[in-house]
Amino acid sequence: MQVKITPSPLAGTVQLPPSKSFAIRALICSALAGGGSVAPLGTSADIAATVQALADLAAGRDEIFCNESGSLVRFLIPVAAALGKSVTFTGAGRLPRRPLDAFATLLPQHGVQVQTDGGLPFSITGKLRPGQYEIAGNVSSQYLTGLLLALPLLDGDSAVLLTTELESKPYIDITLQVMAAFGVQVRPTDFGYLVRGNQQYKPVDFTVESDWSHAAFFMAAGTVGQEIEIAGLNPASTQGDKAVCAMMERFGARVEVRDRIVRCCGGELCPAEIDARDIPDMVPALAVTAAFAKGTTRITGAGRLRFKESDRLQSVALNLRAMGVQVEELPDGLVIHGTGAVQGGTVDGCNDHRIVMAFSVAAAYAAGDSVIKQAESINKTYPAFFEDFCALGGKADVISNR
Repeated sequence: MQVKITPSPLAGTVQLPPSKSFAIRALICSALAGGGSVAPLGTSADIAATVQALADLAAGRDEIFCNESGSLVRFLIPVAAALGKSVTFTGAGRLPRRPLDAFATLLPQHGVQVQTDGGLPFSITGKLRPGQYEIAGNVSSQYLTGLLLALPLLDGDSAVLLTTELESKPYIDITLQVMAAFGVQVRPTDFGYLVRGNQQYKPVDFTVESDWSHAAFFMAAGTVGQEIEIAGLNPASTQGDKAVCAMMERFGARVEVRDRIVRCCGGELCPAEIDARDIPDMVPALAVTAAFAKGTTRITGAGRLRFKESDRLQSVALNLRAMGVQVEELPDGLVIHGTGAVQGGTVDGCNDHRIVMAFSVAAAYAAGDSVIKQAESINKTYPAFFEDFCALGGKADVISNR
């Protein structure tokens, strides 16, 4: 799908969809508990894939299709292994090429036979054994979340030893919070985590809070233009992406958080130094904001973005250049030379929801019309994005369904 964006500033109030990070974890815990409820869920493709995958796992299917969800496949592989399932995980889009090396190495050390070429399809047989699990903390936190969800199901205690410093810790905090809500405890230690075996997930009614990661796109709009009000966000959330408030303040935005409402409006924009180790999903929105700030912004600590739905660092650089912005790629980040303005252009959505949303915001403030390709990618996490975009005053028209 191609969407034409005609420049028009955004302003007003928006309510964001539920957090995918909370929802996927809670759905898995609820399935392991055998009851309870998880709501609201929204209508994203990742949530639909999670519901179907859990149903297929419970039904004893020998293939679990994870669509394009990297978090889902990395969470479910160790869970299925802990349950002694013999299954093959498959996926779509770029997911089959995203790495699963950590599990290919780790699981055979603990009783599970693995067949893979490094990604999907990924087949497992055997049952996971308790013990000491060594894993790097600077690879995707999704591997660690998968282990933490699975290890309480085993018939003995386990220890997780982090061999490097943990990055993206807020995502692990979400995992531990959700597990605790379902009655399962994990104890952090100086070296990693201790997980008591023979625990049982308990049925509960779990309420999913709104998604801070999607706030970044509209806060970028507020920082560049007029005031945006985002309703329903939990200011005490464990979501690391709530740091977007502080990030936008670095660019010169005025941000107010009160009574679960975030207000953001622009000021005199300035460049910033951003360490994205704990907030990698924020990089596309931060990069777009940097383009409107006169001066050089440096974003580092985001090397893992090269293994997302697209190589996000490459995708951001490609599309900033298409809009007339000078940018340099680093192995783990970007150097953006903002001039205070961007040109209209043709944006390659790269089959990546966050690229589409970030550059739709850039296009709203560009000097000329833009066309967003592969705009349907938003369905992965935020199907109503363009509805909300237009409700705030944006102008987006579908010009092709191909």
